[in-house]
Amino acid sequence: MSLTSVSALFIFLVAVAGLGGAMTGELARAGQAGQASATFIGRERCATCHPHQQEAWLGSHHDLAMQKAGEDTVLGDFDDATFTHFGVTSRFFRRNGGFFINTEGPDGKLADYQISHTFGVTPLQQYLVSFPDGRMQALSIAWDARPREAGGGRWFHLYPDEPIPPQDELHWTRPSQNWNWMCAECHSTNLKRNYDSATDRYRTTWSELDVSCEACHGPGSNHLAWAEGMAANQPVEPALAATKGLVVALDERRGVTWSPDASGKPVRDPPPRGHREVEVCAQCHSRRASLADGLRHGSPLLETHDPVLLSPGLYFADGQQQDEVYNYGSFLQSRMYAQGVTCSDCHDPHSGRLRAPGNSLCAQCHAPARYDQPSHSLHPLGSVGAQCVACHMPARTYMVVDPRHDHAMRVPRPDLSQRLGTPDPCTACHQDKDAAWAAEVIAAAFGPERKGYQPFASALHAGRSGEPGAAKRLTALIQDQGAPAIARASALRELEAYLSPASLPLLAVALRDSDPLVRGAALETLLLLPVPRRPSLALPLLDDPVRMVRLKAARALAPVPDESLSTRDRARLKDVMADYVAAQEANAERPEAHLSLGLFHAERGQDAKAEAEYRAAIKLEAGFAPAYVNLADLYRATRREGEAEAVLLQGLGQRPRDASLTHALGLLRVRQGRPDEALRLLARAATLSPDNPRYAYVLAVAQHDRGQPGEARATLAQALERFPYHPELLAAGVSYAQEAGDGTTAARLAERLDQLATSSP
Repeated sequence: MSLTSVSALFIFLVAVAGLGGAMTGELARAGQAGQASATFIGRERCATCHPHQQEAWLGSHHDLAMQKAGEDTVLGDFDDATFTHFGVTSRFFRRNGGFFINTEGPDGKLADYQISHTFGVTPLQQYLVSFPDGRMQALSIAWDARPREAGGGRWFHLYPDEPIPPQDELHWTRPSQNWNWMCAECHSTNLKRNYDSATDRYRTTWSELDVSCEACHGPGSNHLAWAEGMAANQPVEPALAATKGLVVALDERRGVTWSPDASGKPVRDPPPRGHREVEVCAQCHSRRASLADGLRHGSPLLETHDPVLLSPGLYFADGQQQDEVYNYGSFLQSRMYAQGVTCSDCHDPHSGRLRAPGNSLCAQCHAPARYDQPSHSLHPLGSVGAQCVACHMPARTYMVVDPRHDHAMRVPRPDLSQRLGTPDPCTACHQDKDAAWAAEVIAAAFGPERKGYQPFASALHAGRSGEPGAAKRLTALIQDQGAPAIARASALRELEAYLSPASLPLLAVALRDSDPLVRGAALETLLLLPVPRRPSLALPLLDDPVRMVRLKAARALAPVPDESLSTRDRARLKDVMADYVAAQEANAERPEAHLSLGLFHAERGQDAKAEAEYRAAIKLEAGFAPAYVNLADLYRATRREGEAEAVLLQGLGQRPRDASLTHALGLLRVRQGRPDEALRLLARAATLSPDNPRYAYVLAVAQHDRGQPGEARATLAQALERFPYHPELLAAGVSYAQEAGDGTTAARLAERLDQLATSSP
């Protein structure tokens, strides 16, 4: 996993639910028991019996995921090469057989740093610098490993269009570029971060520096014992014989065939019984929160990780990848996943290469006579446009030079792109055309009703934009058992903006859904309900078979008074809450984990603990705005306004352009009776974050109360252009227009409010 796009979403509180738990309870327990007694033996022992797999793996991306810096591993130009980014010139050079960079350090001064490891190999290679406290940090200047004729053979910055000063969270010396937490788990085998929060130091260890056999198959000592026993004709324990000593048996494709049904579509025989292999890959090939320190081989994915949903900024409304999401969340949307396709149906798991070139890969299941034809692709045979991936797996480029194919494998929908503004693979190539043209071409060739397997775009778009009828559309999607579970769960999260008493029966059903993804999302939504309504809905989920779901249940029940619960429920909640705290403490080097604990303790009425956690977050990352805002709010709630003011000013000293800190200080100035300064701060917050309708609403109210009704109406009018159906903005707009005698505007805005009201379920 790349360091450069990982964000605060990777921590449990702000991450959202993911799919998993397909492994049965028996398999999970067997895997955990097997891991408990198994130890890591190294790939050399594996290669003794598996030479062909070893040969395929050598030179693969997994093999070269991380290496010690040396003549045979460093690809970049270290012969006194220079690179300048926003006025900072870095120099790459050699000294005493080592590789060095002279670049801007954490204090803003140029200094020499030795390269300890390479990171990745193609199409780019990053470099790590080791520090005395055990940290390894990834440089933001990377080597373009593509051939020169393809634009490679050069140094480039991963954030080419913005300056990254030392105080920026993306600077190479900051926590967001820390290898130990951000990357190591997925670029090494048997990694233990071993972070010591008391000293803020790492003693990170691993069995193998790269992604080797046991990274996927789990510790191999029991498998080796089984193999040696069989070779020597010695008796083998029944438990060992049943599993061959494997902690993770990746055998789901064994004996599987794909045959066309009456319509020509491929059908799996036997039907899938789980998604164990996909979950093993998803441990790394997903954007997810971590719920433990390290992997637990043999356990379901959701024991240790919590993949993100189709969230704005990460995915477009139709589920296409937007930010770097690493395939898993996209694949969950696909018909292929639903039918039982696994990663290794297309990718050789040892070499990482595709099992067949070009359209031959898809022809393993999809008849070429039907699909690999101009009548289907609408392009000449052999052309770029005739490639299956061109239309069904469009690529998006990350890290400047690295194109990644979208694994949702969707039917192109230029008609949706025309209405919703989502990317369109047709016009991505035919750049002289628009989506309307593409929609006409597709409709003429395949008919207007060819909608594909992902018909949820309109509902998610309506939820994100606040259109009339959004709640009804989201409700219908949540109830659609034929829709991908990740889309249904995402709809639950979008429904948060439209919660009403009518939503409770829907939430109650979602909490009993067969898919843990949906149950987890429903529990996240419960956080917006009044506390007295939560116990009857969330308490049963404390016994959920999936750990991720149990942790979310504990979070939802945090503010419930202990005395209101039965003895049994109180004891069970105490146990799961302890596990919730442990999940956060497993990420103690991250400020987001301490923020989660601070919020948790605050809701438990443990103010001193909450304050300590917020302070710990700030100590780890001085520019982490959410910790300042929540600490100030804790002080406000406990009538310590002077300390709240000091905290907000401290935060703004670190992040002077942060809208949340500016807005919070503006509200504090209102409470202090300093309206002019408050108005200035609230206006600045609304300007800094124009995508936050709440900031615009509060500003308009403040302007109106300060005797500036014209400015208030102007603020609302501008915000309503961006959020035409935001209920608070509309209500204020109606009120202020009526007050000004502007009946036309009041009637127009009131009509929108009526549309919202009549379209609610």
